[in-house]
Amino acid sequence: MDSLTEAELHALRNLAEKRTGTVTAFLNIADAQKLTDLGLATRSRQGWDITPAGSALLARLNPGPTDAVHE
Repeated sequence: MDSLTEAELHALRNLAEKRTGTVTAFLNIADAQKLTDLGLATRSRQGWDITPAGSALLARLNPGPTDAVHE
């Protein structure tokens, strides 16, 4: 699973940003479908959503604080 294309990885990062409430750019359907096939995303009425497995993969690829509180 660590062999995602740059486009698929970009889509996964967009889904992670979407989860935080950030308005994200257009998501390539083919990339989102591939992420769904891999269990990294799910399809919902609002589009695609990142799964816990997708979040875990991003955490492994980008170690460090991701939920830092900004004051």
